[in-house]
Amino acid sequence: MLTAKDVFVKTLPFVWMKLLLGLAATAICIALGALCLFFGWLFNGNGFVLLVGYSVWIGGTEAVNFFLRHYLGYLVKAGHVAVVAQAMTTGQVPDDQINFGKNMVKERFAEANVYFALDKLVSGAVKQLGRTFGNVAHLLMLDRLPGFNKVEQLVKFYLDVALGYVDECCLGWSFLHKEQSPFKSAADGVVIYFQNWKELLKAAAKTVAIALVGVAAITLIVAVPLGILVKIFGIHGAGGFFAFIIAFSAARAVKNAFLDSWVMVSMMTKFLELAPNTELSVDLYGKLCGLSDRFKELFNKGQAESGAAAASAGNAAETAAEPPAPASPAV
Repeated sequence: MLTAKDVFVKTLPFVWMKLLLGLAATAICIALGALCLFFGWLFNGNGFVLLVGYSVWIGGTEAVNFFLRHYLGYLVKAGHVAVVAQAMTTGQVPDDQINFGKNMVKERFAEANVYFALDKLVSGAVKQLGRTFGNVAHLLMLDRLPGFNKVEQLVKFYLDVALGYVDECCLGWSFLHKEQSPFKSAADGVVIYFQNWKELLKAAAKTVAIALVGVAAITLIVAVPLGILVKIFGIHGAGGFFAFIIAFSAARAVKNAFLDSWVMVSMMTKFLELAPNTELSVDLYGKLCGLSDRFKELFNKGQAESGAAAASAGNAAETAAEPPAPASPAV
């Protein structure tokens, strides 16, 4: 069976695509910021002009980030998830993995909106469940212990990593079960994830350590050199703030491409190792519905679509079984 490292290395084309999208967003952010600074200089740095320019820059940057990083980035991520699921199931990565991932996404989700709706429901359900588990410490009154806040922050980061990729795991599970509604598969995936929470949280411990080191390394490699250049050239005020935003955007692009992809592959490989041997607990569906209205919505949507699909298949079978109408006699 392929390891997480094997899958990550073999699916690097998706990582490079994510990096390209992130750097493209950063480049557009730089160009838009430079244009706003130019207009500010042109009008002698008038306060109102600078405020308008800053607002245009922030708004334009957010729009670019939404389209490149969220819309196209989500679709690239979905293709990556499809290939990872295929690799973990068959033991090999498809030769033309980019087209394979694209076709899998098109086949499974006729419209991108279906994927976005599914991803939003799973993410919302997991956040609600994560908050529920996070409140256990407060119920036990552990928050009264000295230094608990720092421990709580570390635990929160740990849970964010452990639970932050449930939607990718569920999406991968959905790609492997084309016979049922993607919402039904996703709900099953959430149940499988929480049934195996001990093993998955244990696997997440190593991943959290790598994530912490990775964030520090990316900050040093990307942000620090640019900060040194700012100091050398004596850039202050708006220029210094502009440089900080560029450094932050570039560091985020590298983190999203490499670190997030590595964590995603690590959590998915462990999930897909455990999932086939997991017997779904019917009771857990009800418990999760009681803890999260988002999971309840996901579950109900899956049940509704599965019921509609079954009814449609039944009608088709009845129609096929009916004898053909007798031909009209010739006159």
